[in-house]
Amino acid sequence: MERINLKEKLGMINDHWHPRVAGELNGQHVKLVKFQGEFVWHQHEAEDELFYVIEGNFDMEFRDKTVHLKAGEMIIVPRGVEHRPVAKEEVSVMLFEPAGTLNTGNTNGPLTRNVTENI
Repeated sequence: MERINLKEKLGMINDHWHPRVAGELNGQHVKLVKFQGEFVWHQHEAEDELFYVIEGNFDMEFRDKTVHLKAGEMIIVPRGVEHRPVAKEEVSVMLFEPAGTLNTGNTNGPLTRNVTENI
C-alpha cells in the first residue's frame, strides 16, 4: 500500500498511445497514458473502458456522434461499441479496464501494445 502520485507517474511517460499500469484492483488495471492525434477505430468485445481526463482535452468519436471531454471529466465506453479517441493537443488520461485488455481491442497495428508495462 503505497501512495501513487499521478503527476510524477505521468512525468515518466514521454510517448503517445502507450498505456502504463499505475495500479491494479479487483482484476482491473488503472492505466496512465498520454496521447495526441488520432487513434484507430476499434472495439472491445468483452470489456468496458473508463477514460478520465487528467490534463488537456480530447474527443471520443463514435460512429454516430462525438463527445468532447476536458480535464476532470470521464466517459465510459461500453463493450462492443466502436470508438476512437482523437486529441488535437497532448492529453493525459487515466484508464480503468480489466487486466489483459488490449489497447487496440479487435484491431491490430503499429499502435497495439501486447505487453503492458508498470510505472
